[in-house]
Amino acid sequence: MSAPKVFVSHASEDKSRFVVDFARRLRENGVDAWLDQWEMKPGDSLVDKIFEQGLKDARAVIVVLSKASVLKPWVREELNASVVNRISRGTRLIPVVIDDCEVPESLRSTVWQRVDDVSNYGESLQRILSAIFDVSDKPTIGKTPARFGSAAPLIPGLSRVDDLALRAIASLVIDEDLGLVEWDRLRTEASLQHVPQQELLDSLEILEQHYFIKIGRVLGAPLSHVVLTDLGFQQYAEAYVDDYQDVVNQIAALLVNENVRQNDVLAGRVRKPVPFVDFVLNLMEGNNHIKVSKSIGGPSHVWEVSASLRRALQQG
Repeated sequence: MSAPKVFVSHASEDKSRFVVDFARRLRENGVDAWLDQWEMKPGDSLVDKIFEQGLKDARAVIVVLSKASVLKPWVREELNASVVNRISRGTRLIPVVIDDCEVPESLRSTVWQRVDDVSNYGESLQRILSAIFDVSDKPTIGKTPARFGSAAPLIPGLSRVDDLALRAIASLVIDEDLGLVEWDRLRTEASLQHVPQQELLDSLEILEQHYFIKIGRVLGAPLSHVVLTDLGFQQYAEAYVDDYQDVVNQIAALLVNENVRQNDVLAGRVRKPVPFVDFVLNLMEGNNHIKVSKSIGGPSHVWEVSASLRRALQQG
């Protein structure tokens, strides 16, 4: 790709204090800056050089505005020509203001780049380069925070943050086999990181009021931990686990038809985590379908299957 050509319109009084260094720095940054003292030789036609070479094929015309240049008839002529050129050929016009001076009427509707210090203008130069190369410094749009961009909650009565919190807790309990979720662990969950702390605490309180979780509290901290209840699991699973009812039916069939009674074996057969199966067994026990013996740190065992589960399986 060829270097973009830029014509620098200026007054001779501004050459030594700004224009030459400015044009040199443009060239160092890949811009073919056209400056009369570099391009014109003795005997050259002033008009032909500027209008046939300087402005011809220029991607941009930079007009250096100073107390000296705004009074120069020749700069005004170049400005008039550049305005015509921009309209007819799409050339970008970039006013660079280096003095506290009156900006010509024809430029007042154009965005200027002000240079407050002609000996230190790196930031201004970068903005000018962005305009020449037509590159925006605007940051890209990031991902919408989950609490704004997530789908509407599938569980009635919950806000988006309530829903996100419940799903985060359920995921940690089931996938990471956490009996309880420490506050510090919950706070680092990706889906909750951008939720203000008080808003998250309010959501946890709402979830506790719905009996979806239990909160452990401790002095000197927002809270200690949260525990997912059987009801909270059921609400989560019915809403967000696509094959939940199929898995429940499979577990019931394994209990009744194949006499599979240990939670880890059941988990392997239905291809779900052990904590997931434990919650299903808890719900079955709560409905008086089974009786389960549980050991701390060890497997759970179903030691009784009721007639109601057998009948429910037959009717299902």
